[in-house]
Amino acid sequence: MAGLATTFGSGAMTNSINEIENAEVILVSGSNTTEAHPQVARRMLDAVDRGARLIVIDPRRTRLAECAHLHLALRPGTDIPLLNAMMRVLLDEGLADDLFIEMRTENFLALRDMLNRLDLEATAALTGVPLALISQAAQLYGRARKAVICYCLGVTQHVCGTENVQTIANLAMLAGHIEKEDTGVDPLRGQNNVQGACDMGALPNMLPSYQAVANQDYRDKFERAWGVSLPEAPGKTLVEMTHGGAQGSIRGMYIMGENPMLSDPTLKKVEETLRGLDFLVVSDIFLTETARLAQVVFPAACFAEKSGSFTNSERRVQMVRQAVTPPGECRADSEIIMELSGRLGYGMEYNSSAEVMEEIAMLSPIYGGMHHDRLDQSWGLQWPCWDRSHPGTPFLHKYYFTRGRGHFMPAGHTAPGELPDPEYPLLLMTGRIYHHYHTGTMTRKSERLTRECDHAVLQINPADAKAHGLRQGESVRLSSRRGEITLAAEITDQVATGMVYTTFHFHEAPINLLTNDAFDTGSGCPEYKVCAVRVKKMVNS
Repeated sequence: MAGLATTFGSGAMTNSINEIENAEVILVSGSNTTEAHPQVARRMLDAVDRGARLIVIDPRRTRLAECAHLHLALRPGTDIPLLNAMMRVLLDEGLADDLFIEMRTENFLALRDMLNRLDLEATAALTGVPLALISQAAQLYGRARKAVICYCLGVTQHVCGTENVQTIANLAMLAGHIEKEDTGVDPLRGQNNVQGACDMGALPNMLPSYQAVANQDYRDKFERAWGVSLPEAPGKTLVEMTHGGAQGSIRGMYIMGENPMLSDPTLKKVEETLRGLDFLVVSDIFLTETARLAQVVFPAACFAEKSGSFTNSERRVQMVRQAVTPPGECRADSEIIMELSGRLGYGMEYNSSAEVMEEIAMLSPIYGGMHHDRLDQSWGLQWPCWDRSHPGTPFLHKYYFTRGRGHFMPAGHTAPGELPDPEYPLLLMTGRIYHHYHTGTMTRKSERLTRECDHAVLQINPADAKAHGLRQGESVRLSSRRGEITLAAEITDQVATGMVYTTFHFHEAPINLLTNDAFDTGSGCPEYKVCAVRVKKMVNS
Protein backbone atom coordinates (compact mmCIF):
# COMPACT_ATOMS: atom_id res chain seq x y z
CA MET A 1 0.00 0.00 0.00
CA ALA A 2 1.27 3.45 -0.93
CA GLY A 3 0.24 4.94 2.41
CA LEU A 4 2.29 2.44 4.39
CA ALA A 5 5.31 3.13 2.20
CA THR A 6 5.98 6.44 3.93
CA THR A 7 6.45 4.66 7.24
CA PHE A 8 7.12 0.98 6.67
CA GLY A 9 8.80 0.90 3.25
CA SER A 10 6.91 -1.26 0.76
CA GLY A 11 3.96 -2.47 2.78
CA ALA A 12 5.57 -5.86 3.38
CA MET A 13 5.49 -7.66 6.72
CA THR A 14 7.74 -5.96 9.25
CA ASN A 15 8.35 -9.31 10.94
CA SER A 16 8.54 -13.01 10.12
CA ILE A 17 5.61 -15.42 10.06
CA ASN A 18 7.08 -17.66 12.76
CA GLU A 19 7.39 -14.68 15.11
CA ILE A 20 3.59 -14.56 15.36
CA GLU A 21 3.79 -17.66 17.56
CA ASN A 22 5.71 -15.70 20.22
CA ALA A 23 3.41 -12.66 20.40
CA GLU A 24 1.46 -11.97 23.59
CA VAL A 25 -1.36 -10.21 21.73
CA ILE A 26 -2.39 -10.73 18.11
CA LEU A 27 -4.70 -8.15 16.55
CA VAL A 28 -6.21 -9.35 13.25
CA SER A 29 -8.11 -6.85 11.10
CA GLY A 30 -9.81 -7.46 7.77
CA SER A 31 -8.39 -10.96 7.38
CA ASN A 32 -10.29 -14.25 7.22
CA THR A 33 -6.98 -15.87 8.06
CA THR A 34 -8.07 -19.47 8.63
CA GLU A 35 -9.50 -19.63 5.10
CA ALA A 36 -7.28 -17.24 3.13
CA HIS A 37 -3.93 -17.84 4.89
CA PRO A 38 -4.26 -21.14 6.76
CA GLN A 39 -0.53 -21.53 7.46
CA VAL A 40 -0.44 -18.09 9.09
CA ALA A 41 -3.62 -18.90 11.01
CA ARG A 42 -1.94 -22.03 12.37
CA ARG A 43 0.75 -19.84 13.95
CA MET A 44 -1.93 -17.61 15.45
CA LEU A 45 -3.80 -20.53 16.99
CA ASP A 46 -0.54 -22.06 18.25
CA ALA A 47 0.17 -18.73 19.96
CA VAL A 48 -3.29 -18.77 21.53
CA ASP A 49 -2.63 -22.30 22.82
CA ARG A 50 0.50 -20.91 24.50
CA GLY A 51 -1.47 -18.13 26.18
CA ALA A 52 -1.57 -15.29 23.64
CA ARG A 53 -4.68 -13.12 23.49
CA LEU A 54 -6.39 -12.91 20.09
CA ILE A 55 -8.39 -9.85 19.00
CA VAL A 56 -10.29 -10.03 15.69
CA ILE A 57 -11.76 -6.98 13.94
CA ASP A 58 -14.21 -8.24 11.32
CA PRO A 59 -17.88 -7.59 10.46
CA ARG A 60 -18.44 -11.36 10.14
CA ARG A 61 -18.17 -14.01 12.83
CA THR A 62 -15.52 -15.97 10.98
CA ARG A 63 -13.89 -19.16 12.26
CA LEU A 64 -10.99 -17.08 13.54
CA ALA A 65 -13.40 -14.71 15.28
CA GLU A 66 -14.95 -17.71 17.04
CA CYS A 67 -11.48 -18.54 18.41
CA ALA A 68 -10.81 -14.95 19.52
CA HIS A 69 -10.86 -13.63 23.07
CA LEU A 70 -12.38 -10.43 21.68
CA HIS A 71 -14.37 -10.04 18.46
CA LEU A 72 -14.97 -6.45 17.39
CA ALA A 73 -17.77 -6.81 14.83
CA LEU A 74 -17.54 -3.36 13.30
CA ARG A 75 -19.78 -1.95 10.59
CA PRO A 76 -18.00 -2.35 7.23
CA GLY A 77 -15.99 0.73 6.33
CA THR A 78 -15.56 2.06 9.90
CA ASP A 79 -12.01 0.81 10.48
CA ILE A 80 -10.55 4.29 11.00
CA PRO A 81 -13.03 5.39 13.70
CA LEU A 82 -12.49 2.09 15.52
CA LEU A 83 -8.69 2.37 15.43
CA ASN A 84 -8.84 6.05 16.41
CA ALA A 85 -10.98 5.12 19.41
CA MET A 86 -8.44 2.48 20.43
CA MET A 87 -5.64 5.05 20.19
CA ARG A 88 -7.61 7.52 22.31
CA VAL A 89 -7.94 4.84 24.98
CA LEU A 90 -4.16 4.31 24.87
CA LEU A 91 -3.66 8.02 25.53
CA ASP A 92 -6.27 8.15 28.29
CA GLU A 93 -4.81 5.08 30.02
CA GLY A 94 -1.20 6.27 29.75
CA LEU A 95 -0.25 3.38 27.47
CA ALA A 96 1.43 5.39 24.70
CA ASP A 97 5.15 4.63 24.40
CA ASP A 98 6.47 8.13 25.08
CA LEU A 99 10.14 7.24 24.60
CA PHE A 100 9.55 5.59 21.23
CA ILE A 101 7.37 8.50 20.11
CA GLU A 102 10.05 11.02 21.12
CA MET A 103 13.02 9.16 19.65
CA ARG A 104 11.59 7.59 16.51
CA THR A 105 8.54 9.54 15.26
CA GLU A 106 7.28 12.92 14.12
CA ASN A 107 3.91 14.71 13.85
CA PHE A 108 2.66 13.18 17.09
CA LEU A 109 1.04 16.41 18.27
CA ALA A 110 -1.23 16.45 15.22
CA LEU A 111 -2.38 12.91 16.00
CA ARG A 112 -2.82 13.64 19.70
CA ASP A 113 -4.87 16.76 19.03
CA MET A 114 -7.17 14.89 16.65
CA LEU A 115 -7.64 12.03 19.11
CA ASN A 116 -8.38 14.38 22.00
CA ARG A 117 -11.21 15.93 20.00
CA LEU A 118 -12.93 12.57 19.54
CA ASP A 119 -16.30 11.94 21.12
CA LEU A 120 -15.65 8.35 22.16
CA GLU A 121 -19.30 7.45 22.67
CA ALA A 122 -20.28 8.80 19.25
CA THR A 123 -17.28 7.13 17.60
CA ALA A 124 -18.14 3.77 19.11
CA ALA A 125 -21.75 4.17 18.01
CA LEU A 126 -20.57 4.85 14.46
CA THR A 127 -18.59 1.58 14.41
CA GLY A 128 -21.34 -0.48 16.04
CA VAL A 129 -18.83 -1.85 18.59
CA PRO A 130 -19.51 -1.18 22.30
CA LEU A 131 -17.05 1.30 23.78
CA ALA A 132 -16.25 -1.07 26.64
CA LEU A 133 -15.12 -3.71 24.10
CA ILE A 134 -13.01 -1.16 22.22
CA SER A 135 -11.38 -0.11 25.48
CA GLN A 136 -10.68 -3.70 26.47
CA ALA A 137 -9.04 -4.41 23.10
CA ALA A 138 -6.93 -1.25 23.25
CA GLN A 139 -5.68 -2.03 26.75
CA LEU A 140 -4.81 -5.61 25.84
CA TYR A 141 -2.81 -4.36 22.86
CA GLY A 142 -1.22 -1.45 24.70
CA ARG A 143 -0.14 -3.39 27.80
CA ALA A 144 1.47 -6.26 25.90
CA ARG A 145 5.26 -6.49 25.65
CA LYS A 146 4.97 -8.19 22.26
CA ALA A 147 1.99 -7.46 20.04
CA VAL A 148 1.49 -7.95 16.32
CA ILE A 149 -1.12 -6.57 13.93
CA CYS A 150 -2.05 -8.71 10.93
CA TYR A 151 -4.29 -7.27 8.25
CA CYS A 152 -5.35 -8.14 4.73
CA LEU A 153 -7.70 -7.07 1.93
CA GLY A 154 -10.58 -6.32 4.28
CA VAL A 155 -8.53 -3.27 5.29
CA THR A 156 -7.12 -2.21 1.92
CA GLN A 157 -9.99 -2.77 -0.51
CA HIS A 158 -11.93 0.34 0.48
CA VAL A 159 -12.04 3.90 -0.84
CA CYS A 160 -10.03 4.82 2.28
CA GLY A 161 -7.69 1.82 2.12
CA THR A 162 -4.54 3.93 2.23
CA GLU A 163 -5.82 5.82 5.28
CA ASN A 164 -6.82 2.51 6.89
CA VAL A 165 -3.24 1.28 6.60
CA GLN A 166 -1.82 4.59 7.79
CA THR A 167 -4.07 4.42 10.85
CA ILE A 168 -2.85 0.89 11.64
CA ALA A 169 0.69 2.28 11.42
CA ASN A 170 -0.33 5.09 13.79
CA LEU A 171 -1.61 2.55 16.33
CA ALA A 172 1.55 0.44 16.18
CA MET A 173 3.83 3.45 16.59
CA LEU A 174 1.73 4.98 19.37
CA ALA A 175 2.10 1.77 21.40
CA GLY A 176 5.75 1.30 20.39
CA HIS A 177 4.97 -2.09 18.88
CA ILE A 178 7.51 -1.92 16.09
CA GLU A 179 11.29 -2.32 15.61
CA LYS A 180 11.40 -5.47 17.77
CA GLU A 181 11.29 -9.21 17.29
CA ASP A 182 7.84 -10.85 17.67
CA THR A 183 6.01 -7.52 17.41
CA GLY A 184 5.10 -5.38 14.42
CA VAL A 185 2.70 -4.88 11.51
CA ASP A 186 2.17 -7.78 9.12
CA PRO A 187 0.17 -7.27 5.90
CA LEU A 188 -0.90 -10.69 4.59
CA ARG A 189 -0.54 -10.62 0.83
CA GLY A 190 -3.58 -11.58 -1.23
CA GLN A 191 -1.93 -13.73 -3.91
CA ASN A 192 1.12 -15.92 -4.43
CA ASN A 193 4.27 -13.89 -5.17
CA VAL A 194 2.41 -10.57 -5.23
CA GLN A 195 5.16 -9.36 -2.91
CA GLY A 196 7.80 -10.36 -5.45
CA ALA A 197 5.85 -8.73 -8.28
CA CYS A 198 5.74 -5.44 -6.36
CA ASP A 199 9.42 -5.76 -5.46
CA MET A 200 10.24 -6.12 -9.17
CA GLY A 201 8.38 -2.96 -10.21
CA ALA A 202 4.93 -4.30 -11.14
CA LEU A 203 3.50 -1.01 -9.89
CA PRO A 204 2.66 1.99 -12.07
CA ASN A 205 4.89 4.40 -10.17
CA MET A 206 7.86 2.23 -9.20
CA LEU A 207 10.93 0.66 -10.74
CA PRO A 208 12.31 -2.49 -9.07
CA SER A 209 13.16 -2.20 -5.36
CA TYR A 210 10.66 0.67 -4.88
CA GLN A 211 12.77 3.18 -6.77
CA ALA A 212 10.35 5.86 -7.94
CA VAL A 213 9.85 6.33 -11.68
CA ALA A 214 9.70 10.08 -11.10
CA ASN A 215 13.25 10.15 -9.67
CA GLN A 216 15.76 11.08 -12.37
CA ASP A 217 18.70 9.37 -10.63
CA TYR A 218 16.85 6.06 -10.49
CA ARG A 219 15.80 6.33 -14.13
CA ASP A 220 19.39 7.11 -15.14
CA LYS A 221 20.62 3.95 -13.43
CA PHE A 222 18.13 1.70 -15.20
CA GLU A 223 18.57 3.47 -18.53
CA ARG A 224 22.30 2.79 -18.43
CA ALA A 225 21.75 -0.85 -17.55
CA TRP A 226 19.02 -1.47 -20.12
CA GLY A 227 20.18 0.87 -22.89
CA VAL A 228 16.79 2.54 -23.33
CA SER A 229 15.00 5.73 -22.35
CA LEU A 230 12.35 5.35 -19.66
CA PRO A 231 9.19 7.46 -19.31
CA GLU A 232 9.18 10.09 -16.57
CA ALA A 233 5.49 9.78 -15.70
CA PRO A 234 3.97 6.87 -13.77
CA GLY A 235 1.86 4.38 -15.70
CA LYS A 236 -1.83 3.66 -15.33
CA THR A 237 -3.44 1.84 -12.42
CA LEU A 238 -5.38 -1.40 -12.83
CA VAL A 239 -8.77 0.31 -12.89
CA GLU A 240 -7.54 2.93 -15.35
CA MET A 241 -6.40 0.16 -17.70
CA THR A 242 -9.40 -2.16 -17.49
CA HIS A 243 -12.12 0.49 -17.27
CA GLY A 244 -11.10 2.71 -20.17
CA GLY A 245 -14.03 1.54 -22.30
CA ALA A 246 -14.15 0.54 -25.95
CA GLN A 247 -12.52 3.80 -27.02
CA GLY A 248 -9.98 3.99 -24.20
CA SER A 249 -6.46 5.32 -24.69
CA ILE A 250 -4.90 1.85 -24.37
CA ARG A 251 -5.33 -0.05 -27.64
CA GLY A 252 -3.32 -3.19 -26.92
CA MET A 253 -2.85 -5.18 -23.73
CA TYR A 254 -0.71 -8.09 -22.56
CA ILE A 255 -2.22 -9.82 -19.51
CA MET A 256 -0.05 -12.36 -17.73
CA GLY A 257 -1.40 -14.69 -15.04
CA GLU A 258 -4.40 -12.48 -14.26
CA ASN A 259 -8.10 -12.98 -14.89
CA PRO A 260 -9.74 -9.53 -14.78
CA MET A 261 -12.93 -10.91 -16.38
CA LEU A 262 -13.68 -12.35 -12.92
CA SER A 263 -11.41 -10.46 -10.54
CA ASP A 264 -11.98 -6.81 -11.50
CA PRO A 265 -14.92 -4.69 -10.34
CA THR A 266 -17.80 -3.66 -12.62
CA LEU A 267 -17.25 -6.54 -15.04
CA LYS A 268 -19.43 -5.08 -17.78
CA LYS A 269 -16.96 -2.21 -18.08
CA VAL A 270 -14.02 -4.64 -18.10
CA GLU A 271 -15.58 -6.69 -20.89
CA GLU A 272 -16.34 -3.56 -22.90
CA THR A 273 -12.73 -2.45 -22.53
CA LEU A 274 -11.14 -5.79 -23.43
CA ARG A 275 -13.44 -6.41 -26.40
CA GLY A 276 -12.73 -2.90 -27.63
CA LEU A 277 -8.94 -3.33 -27.75
CA ASP A 278 -7.21 -3.54 -31.11
CA PHE A 279 -5.15 -6.44 -29.80
CA LEU A 280 -5.29 -8.56 -26.63
CA VAL A 281 -2.66 -11.14 -25.64
CA VAL A 282 -3.05 -13.38 -22.58
CA SER A 283 -0.43 -15.65 -21.03
CA ASP A 284 -1.80 -18.23 -18.58
CA ILE A 285 -1.74 -21.89 -17.60
CA PHE A 286 -5.45 -22.41 -18.40
CA LEU A 287 -7.91 -20.85 -20.83
CA THR A 288 -9.47 -18.39 -18.43
CA GLU A 289 -12.51 -16.17 -18.99
CA THR A 290 -10.08 -13.40 -19.95
CA ALA A 291 -8.04 -15.62 -22.28
CA ARG A 292 -11.20 -16.49 -24.20
CA LEU A 293 -11.37 -12.87 -25.36
CA ALA A 294 -7.75 -12.76 -26.58
CA GLN A 295 -6.50 -12.80 -30.16
CA VAL A 296 -3.36 -14.64 -29.00
CA VAL A 297 -2.92 -16.92 -25.98
CA PHE A 298 0.54 -17.94 -24.78
CA PRO A 299 0.39 -21.28 -22.88
CA ALA A 300 2.51 -20.72 -19.79
CA ALA A 301 4.33 -23.17 -17.53
CA CYS A 302 3.13 -23.47 -13.94
CA PHE A 303 5.33 -23.12 -10.83
CA ALA A 304 6.44 -26.79 -10.87
CA GLU A 305 7.48 -26.59 -14.51
CA LYS A 306 10.09 -23.82 -14.24
CA SER A 307 12.98 -22.62 -12.11
CA GLY A 308 13.39 -19.27 -10.42
CA SER A 309 12.36 -17.63 -7.18
CA PHE A 310 9.27 -16.47 -5.32
CA THR A 311 9.04 -13.79 -2.63
CA ASN A 312 6.45 -14.38 0.07
CA SER A 313 4.67 -12.09 2.51
CA GLU A 314 7.52 -12.09 5.03
CA ARG A 315 9.92 -10.79 2.34
CA ARG A 316 11.55 -14.21 2.03
CA VAL A 317 13.01 -15.00 -1.39
CA GLN A 318 13.03 -18.74 -2.03
CA MET A 319 14.22 -20.92 -4.87
CA VAL A 320 11.78 -22.89 -7.01
CA ARG A 321 13.28 -25.75 -9.00
CA GLN A 322 11.71 -27.34 -12.05
CA ALA A 323 10.18 -30.67 -11.09
CA VAL A 324 8.38 -31.71 -14.29
CA THR A 325 8.54 -30.87 -17.97
CA PRO A 326 5.97 -28.34 -19.20
CA PRO A 327 3.24 -30.05 -21.27
CA GLY A 328 2.73 -29.38 -24.96
CA GLU A 329 3.85 -25.93 -26.09
CA CYS A 330 3.88 -24.40 -22.58
CA ARG A 331 6.92 -22.25 -21.83
CA ALA A 332 8.21 -20.41 -18.77
CA ASP A 333 7.14 -16.78 -18.38
CA SER A 334 10.72 -15.58 -18.82
CA GLU A 335 11.07 -17.47 -22.12
CA ILE A 336 7.82 -15.98 -23.44
CA ILE A 337 8.84 -12.46 -22.42
CA MET A 338 12.33 -12.78 -23.92
CA GLU A 339 10.98 -14.16 -27.20
CA LEU A 340 8.33 -11.47 -27.43
CA SER A 341 10.79 -8.72 -26.54
CA GLY A 342 13.20 -9.89 -29.22
CA ARG A 343 10.50 -9.82 -31.88
CA LEU A 344 9.61 -6.30 -30.79
CA GLY A 345 13.20 -5.20 -31.36
CA TYR A 346 14.73 -5.35 -27.88
CA GLY A 347 16.95 -8.36 -27.37
CA MET A 348 17.00 -10.09 -24.00
CA GLU A 349 19.82 -12.61 -23.75
CA TYR A 350 19.44 -14.36 -20.39
CA ASN A 351 20.67 -17.94 -20.38
CA SER A 352 19.16 -18.90 -17.01
CA SER A 353 17.08 -17.64 -14.11
CA ALA A 354 20.33 -17.29 -12.16
CA GLU A 355 21.51 -14.75 -14.71
CA VAL A 356 18.29 -12.78 -14.29
CA MET A 357 18.86 -12.81 -10.53
CA GLU A 358 22.33 -11.38 -11.00
CA GLU A 359 20.82 -8.35 -12.73
CA ILE A 360 18.20 -8.01 -10.00
CA ALA A 361 20.94 -7.99 -7.35
CA MET A 362 22.85 -5.36 -9.31
CA LEU A 363 19.92 -2.94 -9.79
CA SER A 364 17.69 -3.57 -6.75
CA PRO A 365 19.43 -2.60 -3.48
CA ILE A 366 17.15 -4.59 -1.16
CA TYR A 367 18.00 -7.71 -3.22
CA GLY A 368 21.70 -6.80 -3.45
CA GLY A 369 23.00 -9.94 -1.72
CA MET A 370 20.56 -12.42 -3.23
CA HIS A 371 22.19 -14.74 -5.72
CA HIS A 372 21.09 -18.21 -6.72
CA ASP A 373 24.06 -19.90 -5.12
CA ARG A 374 23.11 -18.38 -1.74
CA LEU A 375 19.40 -19.10 -2.13
CA ASP A 376 20.14 -22.66 -3.21
CA GLN A 377 21.91 -23.35 0.08
CA SER A 378 19.23 -22.01 2.41
CA TRP A 379 15.51 -21.75 3.14
CA GLY A 380 15.72 -18.36 1.47
CA LEU A 381 16.76 -14.86 2.48
CA GLN A 382 14.61 -11.97 3.66
CA TRP A 383 15.12 -8.53 2.22
CA PRO A 384 16.71 -6.15 2.73
CA CYS A 385 19.80 -8.20 2.02
CA TRP A 386 22.33 -5.61 0.95
CA ASP A 387 25.32 -7.69 -0.17
CA ARG A 388 26.76 -11.20 -0.26
CA SER A 389 27.85 -11.03 3.38
CA HIS A 390 24.47 -9.83 4.65
CA PRO A 391 22.37 -12.50 6.44
CA GLY A 392 19.00 -11.02 5.49
CA THR A 393 16.55 -9.19 7.75
CA PRO A 394 14.00 -11.15 9.84
CA PHE A 395 12.37 -7.97 11.16
CA LEU A 396 12.47 -4.37 10.00
CA HIS A 397 13.13 -0.91 11.48
CA LYS A 398 15.39 -1.98 14.34
CA TYR A 399 17.27 1.33 14.31
CA TYR A 400 15.45 3.54 11.80
CA PHE A 401 12.55 3.77 9.41
CA THR A 402 13.17 3.91 5.66
CA ARG A 403 12.18 7.59 5.65
CA GLY A 404 14.05 8.37 8.88
CA ARG A 405 11.36 9.01 11.48
CA GLY A 406 7.97 7.34 11.49
CA HIS A 407 5.36 9.91 10.47
CA PHE A 408 2.00 9.94 12.25
CA MET A 409 -0.76 10.62 9.71
CA PRO A 410 -4.10 11.43 11.40
CA ALA A 411 -7.21 10.38 9.46
CA GLY A 412 -10.93 10.73 9.95
CA HIS A 413 -13.85 8.62 8.83
CA THR A 414 -14.53 8.22 5.10
CA ALA A 415 -17.79 6.48 4.24
CA PRO A 416 -17.84 3.68 1.64
CA GLY A 417 -18.47 4.69 -1.96
CA GLU A 418 -21.95 3.16 -1.85
CA LEU A 419 -24.20 2.50 1.15
CA PRO A 420 -27.60 0.79 1.41
CA ASP A 421 -30.77 2.76 0.67
CA PRO A 422 -34.47 1.89 0.32
CA GLU A 423 -33.96 0.56 -3.23
CA TYR A 424 -30.87 -1.54 -2.36
CA PRO A 425 -31.21 -2.09 1.40
CA LEU A 426 -28.45 -4.66 2.05
CA LEU A 427 -24.70 -4.23 2.25
CA LEU A 428 -22.73 -6.81 0.27
CA MET A 429 -19.31 -7.94 1.53
CA THR A 430 -17.02 -10.10 -0.59
CA GLY A 431 -14.12 -12.41 0.23
CA ARG A 432 -12.77 -15.95 -0.08
CA ILE A 433 -13.44 -19.46 1.12
CA TYR A 434 -11.06 -22.17 2.24
CA HIS A 435 -11.47 -24.55 -0.71
CA HIS A 436 -10.89 -22.15 -3.61
CA TYR A 437 -8.34 -19.57 -4.62
CA HIS A 438 -8.91 -16.26 -6.38
CA THR A 439 -10.92 -16.79 -9.61
CA GLY A 440 -10.79 -20.59 -9.35
CA THR A 441 -8.53 -20.91 -12.40
CA MET A 442 -6.55 -23.67 -10.70
CA THR A 443 -8.59 -24.86 -7.73
CA ARG A 444 -11.78 -25.49 -9.69
CA LYS A 445 -9.84 -27.98 -11.82
CA SER A 446 -9.43 -30.12 -8.70
CA GLU A 447 -12.11 -32.78 -8.25
CA ARG A 448 -11.52 -32.97 -4.50
CA LEU A 449 -11.83 -29.24 -3.96
CA THR A 450 -14.86 -29.07 -6.19
CA ARG A 451 -16.40 -31.93 -4.23
CA GLU A 452 -16.04 -29.85 -1.08
CA CYS A 453 -17.49 -26.69 -2.62
CA ASP A 454 -18.94 -26.65 -6.13
CA HIS A 455 -21.14 -23.55 -6.20
CA ALA A 456 -21.40 -20.02 -4.90
CA VAL A 457 -23.49 -19.26 -1.82
CA LEU A 458 -24.84 -16.06 -0.33
CA GLN A 459 -24.51 -15.88 3.42
CA ILE A 460 -27.55 -14.14 4.88
CA ASN A 461 -28.68 -13.60 8.46
CA PRO A 462 -31.71 -15.65 9.63
CA ALA A 463 -33.75 -12.50 10.26
CA ASP A 464 -33.15 -11.20 6.73
CA ALA A 465 -33.79 -14.66 5.27
CA LYS A 466 -37.13 -14.81 7.07
CA ALA A 467 -38.05 -11.33 5.84
CA HIS A 468 -37.40 -12.47 2.26
CA GLY A 469 -39.11 -15.84 2.69
CA LEU A 470 -35.88 -17.76 2.05
CA ARG A 471 -35.02 -21.28 3.09
CA GLN A 472 -31.60 -22.92 3.27
CA GLY A 473 -30.18 -23.70 -0.19
CA GLU A 474 -32.85 -21.89 -2.17
CA SER A 475 -31.80 -19.90 -5.22
CA VAL A 476 -31.82 -16.13 -4.84
CA ARG A 477 -31.28 -13.27 -7.24
CA LEU A 478 -28.72 -10.80 -5.94
CA SER A 479 -28.82 -7.40 -7.67
CA SER A 480 -27.00 -4.08 -7.54
CA ARG A 481 -27.20 -1.00 -9.72
CA ARG A 482 -24.72 -2.63 -12.09
CA GLY A 483 -26.02 -6.16 -12.60
CA GLU A 484 -27.48 -9.30 -11.08
CA ILE A 485 -26.47 -12.90 -10.42
CA THR A 486 -28.12 -16.06 -9.10
CA LEU A 487 -26.72 -18.13 -6.25
CA ALA A 488 -27.80 -20.30 -3.33
CA ALA A 489 -28.80 -18.96 0.09
CA GLU A 490 -26.79 -20.01 3.14
CA ILE A 491 -28.66 -18.90 6.24
CA THR A 492 -26.17 -18.19 9.03
CA ASP A 493 -25.54 -15.84 11.93
CA GLN A 494 -21.95 -15.38 10.72
CA VAL A 495 -23.27 -12.18 9.11
CA ALA A 496 -25.26 -9.50 10.92
CA THR A 497 -28.68 -8.29 9.87
CA GLY A 498 -28.54 -5.89 6.94
CA MET A 499 -25.41 -7.56 5.51
CA VAL A 500 -24.79 -10.40 3.07
CA TYR A 501 -21.54 -12.09 2.04
CA THR A 502 -20.25 -14.11 -0.90
CA THR A 503 -17.08 -14.92 -2.85
CA PHE A 504 -15.71 -14.24 -6.32
CA HIS A 505 -14.43 -17.74 -7.19
CA PHE A 506 -17.31 -18.85 -9.43
CA HIS A 507 -17.79 -17.76 -13.04
CA GLU A 508 -21.37 -19.02 -12.88
CA ALA A 509 -22.05 -16.28 -10.31
CA PRO A 510 -19.57 -13.50 -11.16
CA ILE A 511 -19.90 -11.31 -8.11
CA ASN A 512 -17.91 -8.48 -9.66
CA LEU A 513 -20.80 -7.80 -11.98
CA LEU A 514 -22.27 -6.19 -8.87
CA THR A 515 -19.33 -4.44 -7.21
CA ASN A 516 -18.84 -0.77 -7.97
CA ASP A 517 -15.92 1.06 -9.53
CA ALA A 518 -15.18 3.33 -6.58
CA PHE A 519 -11.51 3.19 -5.66
CA ASP A 520 -8.92 4.49 -3.26
CA THR A 521 -7.36 7.59 -4.81
CA GLY A 522 -4.11 6.98 -2.91
CA SER A 523 -3.39 3.46 -4.14
CA GLY A 524 -5.82 2.99 -7.02
CA CYS A 525 -7.18 -0.13 -5.28
CA PRO A 526 -10.87 -0.81 -6.05
CA GLU A 527 -13.44 -0.94 -3.26
CA TYR A 528 -14.28 -4.62 -3.63
CA LYS A 529 -15.45 -5.09 -0.07
CA VAL A 530 -18.76 -3.21 0.09
CA CYS A 531 -21.63 -2.15 -2.14
CA ALA A 532 -25.42 -1.85 -1.89
CA VAL A 533 -27.56 -4.79 -3.08
CA ARG A 534 -31.01 -6.32 -2.83
CA VAL A 535 -32.12 -9.94 -2.62
CA LYS A 536 -35.12 -11.57 -4.27
CA LYS A 537 -36.30 -15.13 -3.92
CA MET A 538 -36.31 -17.04 -7.20
CA VAL A 539 -39.69 -18.38 -8.28
CA ASN A 540 -39.79 -22.20 -8.67
CA SER A 541 -36.24 -22.49 -7.32
